[in-house]
Amino acid sequence: MDKAVVTLDKGTTCSAWNYCGQRLATGSIDGTLTIFDSADPASSSFTCSSRTGVNEASIVKVLWVPPEYGDAVACIFADGTFSLWQEVVEDTEPLRWKLCKHFEHSKQVLDIQFEVSQTSLKLVSAYSDGHVKIYELLDPLELKNWQLQAEFLNVIDMISKTGKASCVSASISWNPQRGESQESSFVLGFNSDIPQLNSSKVWEFDQDHQRWLPVAELALPGDRGDQVYAAAWAPNIGRPYEVIAIATHRGIAIWHMELKPDPGGRLSVEKVASLSGHDGEVWQMEWDMGGMTLATTANDGMVRLWQSNLNGVWHEQAAFEPTT
Repeated sequence: MDKAVVTLDKGTTCSAWNYCGQRLATGSIDGTLTIFDSADPASSSFTCSSRTGVNEASIVKVLWVPPEYGDAVACIFADGTFSLWQEVVEDTEPLRWKLCKHFEHSKQVLDIQFEVSQTSLKLVSAYSDGHVKIYELLDPLELKNWQLQAEFLNVIDMISKTGKASCVSASISWNPQRGESQESSFVLGFNSDIPQLNSSKVWEFDQDHQRWLPVAELALPGDRGDQVYAAAWAPNIGRPYEVIAIATHRGIAIWHMELKPDPGGRLSVEKVASLSGHDGEVWQMEWDMGGMTLATTANDGMVRLWQSNLNGVWHEQAAFEPTT
């Protein structure tokens, strides 16, 4: 018999699971950040440990800061801003959440993601005008001290005129497992009215010139203007290539990307599969820890699991319908 492990508050809009601490963070339409903790390590049930009003606007996304940097979460708000909140302990007082950093931009933030590099913590944010910002944490002990490292548009040709963009959403996914010889890299795609912004580009940091460069574009020539709904970079446990999933109105595309660049600095890509089955826009995609199984969810309410067989042929492994 199925058993609920946690009951979310009415008005909950988003959630994020902390695998390291076995905790759940949720955001609500009234701007409340709620944290659920396990009541008993031996059980699978969770209870609310704190509720904090963090904004008057609705929380549209919440995600945990990498655990190396303490118990902290980032919240994206409907007013277009985002902020970092950290759990603090003061003597005998109960745990509470305090504001570490509030980020503002002239346009609405659409997505943010963290990456732990060899030397620091980085944060990439995408905005409704098609711009991308990279922030770097200056002090690992102070989550309030961030420095803007770079800002650019999600286009291959920086000289081209894109016009005034209006982006509905964006999806960012860092390379989850980077070798010592590899630089930081992430994939980003937009859902906008500007074709040049939409296609998913892989951005890599050029250490020699201290700048971010587009090294690959995950779209066929006729599909480069397609609006991107979601992107997910698979963990690599020894493959001689990277695997990245991209969702558009055409379905979910699985891409292989070579590890070594050509003389021009670009990485070769190949579309190896098209996954169809969802009825509607794909909202989110997540890989398992081995990068072998892809979980997807869409506005049809279904959760689907996809795998590749030994011959490289992708198929739907399972589908889950929502319960009433």
